[in-house]
Amino acid sequence: MSHCCCHFNPQPAIPPCLQLLWVLLFGFSECSKSQQGAQPQSIKIEGDITLGGLFPIHSRGPAGVPCGEVKKEKGIHRLEAMLYALDQINSDPDLLPNITLGARILDTCSRDTYALEQSLTFVQALIQKDNSDVRCSNGEPPIIPKPERVVGVIGASSSSVSIMVANVLRLFAIPQISYASTAPELSDNSRYEFFSRVVPPDSYQAQAMVDIVKAMGWNYVSTLASEGNYGESGVDAFLQISREAGGLCIAQSIKIPREPRPGEFEKIIKRLMETSNARGVIIFANEDDIKRVLQAAKKANLTGHFLFVGSDSWGAKIAPIQDQEEVAEGAVTILPKRASIDGRERISRDSQYEQEGKVQFVIDAVYAMAHALHSMHMDLCPGSMGVCEKMDPVEGRMLLQYIRSVNFNGSAGTGVMFNENGDAPGRYDIFQYQMSNVSIPGYKNIGQWTNHLRLNPEDMQWSGGDRSIPDSVCSFPCEPGERKKMVKGVPCCWHCELCDGYQYLLDEFSCDMCPFDMRPLKNRTGCRPTPIIKLEWSSPWAIIPVFLAILGILATTGVIVTFVRFNDTPIVRASGRELSYVLLTGIFLIYFITFLMIAEPSIAVCAFRRLFLGLGMCISNSAMLTKTNRIYRIFEQGKKSVTPPKFISPTSQLIITFILISAQLLGVFIWFGVIPPHTIIDYEEQKPPNPEFARGILKCDMSDLSLMLCLSYSLVLMITCTVYAIKSRGVPETFNEAKPIGFTMYTTCIIWLAFVPIFFGTAQSTEKMFIQTTTLTVSMSLSATVSLGMLYIPKVYVIIFHPEQNVQKRKRSFKAVVQAATVSTRLSQKSNDKQNGESKMEPDRSQ
Repeated sequence: MSHCCCHFNPQPAIPPCLQLLWVLLFGFSECSKSQQGAQPQSIKIEGDITLGGLFPIHSRGPAGVPCGEVKKEKGIHRLEAMLYALDQINSDPDLLPNITLGARILDTCSRDTYALEQSLTFVQALIQKDNSDVRCSNGEPPIIPKPERVVGVIGASSSSVSIMVANVLRLFAIPQISYASTAPELSDNSRYEFFSRVVPPDSYQAQAMVDIVKAMGWNYVSTLASEGNYGESGVDAFLQISREAGGLCIAQSIKIPREPRPGEFEKIIKRLMETSNARGVIIFANEDDIKRVLQAAKKANLTGHFLFVGSDSWGAKIAPIQDQEEVAEGAVTILPKRASIDGRERISRDSQYEQEGKVQFVIDAVYAMAHALHSMHMDLCPGSMGVCEKMDPVEGRMLLQYIRSVNFNGSAGTGVMFNENGDAPGRYDIFQYQMSNVSIPGYKNIGQWTNHLRLNPEDMQWSGGDRSIPDSVCSFPCEPGERKKMVKGVPCCWHCELCDGYQYLLDEFSCDMCPFDMRPLKNRTGCRPTPIIKLEWSSPWAIIPVFLAILGILATTGVIVTFVRFNDTPIVRASGRELSYVLLTGIFLIYFITFLMIAEPSIAVCAFRRLFLGLGMCISNSAMLTKTNRIYRIFEQGKKSVTPPKFISPTSQLIITFILISAQLLGVFIWFGVIPPHTIIDYEEQKPPNPEFARGILKCDMSDLSLMLCLSYSLVLMITCTVYAIKSRGVPETFNEAKPIGFTMYTTCIIWLAFVPIFFGTAQSTEKMFIQTTTLTVSMSLSATVSLGMLYIPKVYVIIFHPEQNVQKRKRSFKAVVQAATVSTRLSQKSNDKQNGESKMEPDRSQ
C-alpha cells in the first residue's frame, strides 16, 4: 500500500520548521499530483493508539480538480496544532503514561464529497474482507498487512464536511470531535450520536449575534449565507432567535451559491442596496465568499455603507479582508473564546506571524480525546503499563461515553466539557476590525458573550474613526405628536403621521381627540385646558361702544336735567312731559345696556342683560308709538267730528305706554322661569384649524335666536310707529312732533336694516362674539342718539340759548287746530298735484 507519510519528531534536535514545511507543502503536493483520485493524501505518525485527523490543507479546486492552493491559516496552522498537541501529550508523564498516540491526518480540500472519499481510510480496518479464494503463485495464502485502526477522529473544519463524515463514522462507531464545525444540525444526537465538538453550536453564536445587533440599537438587517449546512443553518438559527426575541426584522435573506457565477456577488450587493436602510449585514459565509462580498462592495463604491456582523468563520482572520480593509472597517465579528498558544513550533517565515483563531480548539479536541482514553485506560487497565487486552481494540461506544464525561481546563484556561448532545458551552469573544486612530490596523476585542452579552461600546469605532454607532433601522423614531402607521408584514417599518387638528398622541399607534374643553399640547403628547377669554374693557371692540355710550348717557342726563329744571316752561309742557320722561328713560337704558353687554358674564349680569336688552328700546318705542298714535287719532277724528278722540290725556297716554312695556316684561319673566339665566363657556366659536389659537369664550346663555326674539317685540313697535309716522306725515310741524318722530323712525329702521346682515354675516368668524357685541351696542347707541337728537336736542337748544322763544302762545280750540291742519293738508296735496302735472281746471262759479 503506497502512501505519502511523515514521521513527526517533537524533539528539539530536529528543526521542526523546515522539516514540517517540507512535509506539509511539498509532501501533500506531490501526493496530489501522483495519486490524485487514487490514494488518500495523508500524514502518518506511528503510535500505540492512532487518531484520525481531517484538515482543509488545500482550498477547493476549480471545476474537475478536487484541490486548489494551500491554505496557510485554516489548513497548515490547524494541522500544526494537532501535531503540537500530540507532542505535548506523548511527552506528558501523567497523561496516558507509556502510551504513545499516533495519527493519520487527511486533507479534505475544503470539499465535502472529497472528504468523504478520504475518510474511508479510517474504516478500512473495520471492513471484513473475504480472502479465502486468494492464493499466491506457490499456493500459499497471501500475507496481507492489517491496516491501522483509528479509534477516534479529530475534525472536520467545515460543518458540511463534518456532517458527511459523521454519517460514515457513525456506522462504524468511531467517535469524532470537531474543532470548528458549528452547524446546529450537528446537535441532533439521534442522527449524529458519535459527533462531539469543542466549539459551541451556531445556535449559541446566533443568540450572541442577535444580542450584539440589539445592543447596537439595530432593528433592520439583512443576512448573507453560503450555501451549505454551516451558512444556511446559522442564518436559520439567527432568524428563529430574532423572531422569538422580537423587535428585529430581516430586510433580505440572501444565499450565496456553492458555485457562484461571474457577476453573482455584484448582484448580491445590488439586492442589498434595494433595502439601503438595512446597513447591518449578518454574514454566515466561508472565507472565500466573505472576501468576494467585500470586493463587490468596494467595486460598487459602497465603502463604509455596510456594517458587517460576521460569524466565527470570519472571526479574527486576515485572509478574508486582505486588500479590502477599508470596506471591512468597523466589522464586528465573533469567535469562540480562545487563547494564543505558545510553543516552539512555527510554520511560517513571515515577519508578521498571527496564529489562526481555531488553533486552541484543535488542541482542546486532541486533549479531550486523550483524557477520554486516559480515563478509559485507568478503568479497564488498572496497573497496566501500556494498552491492555481490554483496550485492544478500543470499543467506540464506550470511548464515546468517556468523551462525554471529560472535564478539564483547556489551552485557554477555560473548562472543556460536553453536554448530552456533545456540544461545548457557549463562550465567545467579540472583535471589531479597526483602522482609524490605531497604530496597527487589526481586530480589537470589544466584549464577550457567555450566556449573556458584555459589550464595551466605548471601545468601538466605525468608518473614519467615528465612535457613534451607525443606524441600521427601517424607520426612525417618530417625532413627538406623530403616530406610527405600520407597514403591513414588516413590524419594524412604519410611516410617521402627525396627529392633526385637535388630536393628541393616545399611544404609539393611534391619535385621539382632546375633550371639547381642551386642546393638544404643542408636541401633541397630551391635552391642556383651552384658555378662557371674554370681551375686555381694554379691547378695541369695547372702547368704541363704551365711548358712544358714555357720550349718550351724558347727553341724555343733560336733557333730563334741563327738562326737570325747566319743567313748567311752554316747550317742556308742549312736548308732553310725562311721555318725554318715559322716552328719555328708555334712551338712557339703551345707552346703559352697552356696559352690561361688555361686563364679565355672571348670573346677575346675564339676568340684567335679558331684562334691559329689549326693555330700553321697548320703552322708547312704546312712548313714540303712543305719541304718533295719539296725533294720528286726533286728526283722523277731526275730519269726522269736532269731538276729541278718547284716551288722549297724559294719564291715558302713560297707561297705554306701560301696557305696551308690560308685554316685554312679561315675556322676559316667562323666559326667566323656563330657562334661568346662567353663564356658559363656548368652545366652538373660536375653534380655528390651528389649536394654538383656540379659545373658550365666557358668555351668557343667549343664542343669536334668543337675542333676536328679545329684540323682536321692540322692532315690531318700531315698525308700527314708523307706519303711524308715515300716516301722520301731513300734519303741520307747527302743531305736533309727528315729523321729527317720523324722521327718527326712518333713520332707526335704516340702522337696524344695516345691523341684521352685519350681525348674522359674522356667524362663521372666529371674532363672532366681539363683532356681534360691538355691532349690537353701536346700533342701539346710534338709534338712541337719533331719537335724542331729533326729538330733544332742538328743544334743549331753544330752552338754553333762545329762552325768548320759550313763551306761551295763544291757545286755540281743538276745532280750530283741526280745521287749520285740514286746510294745510289740502293745500299740500294740491301743490303736489301741480308739481306732478295732474291738476284739473275747476269751473268758473262767477258766471
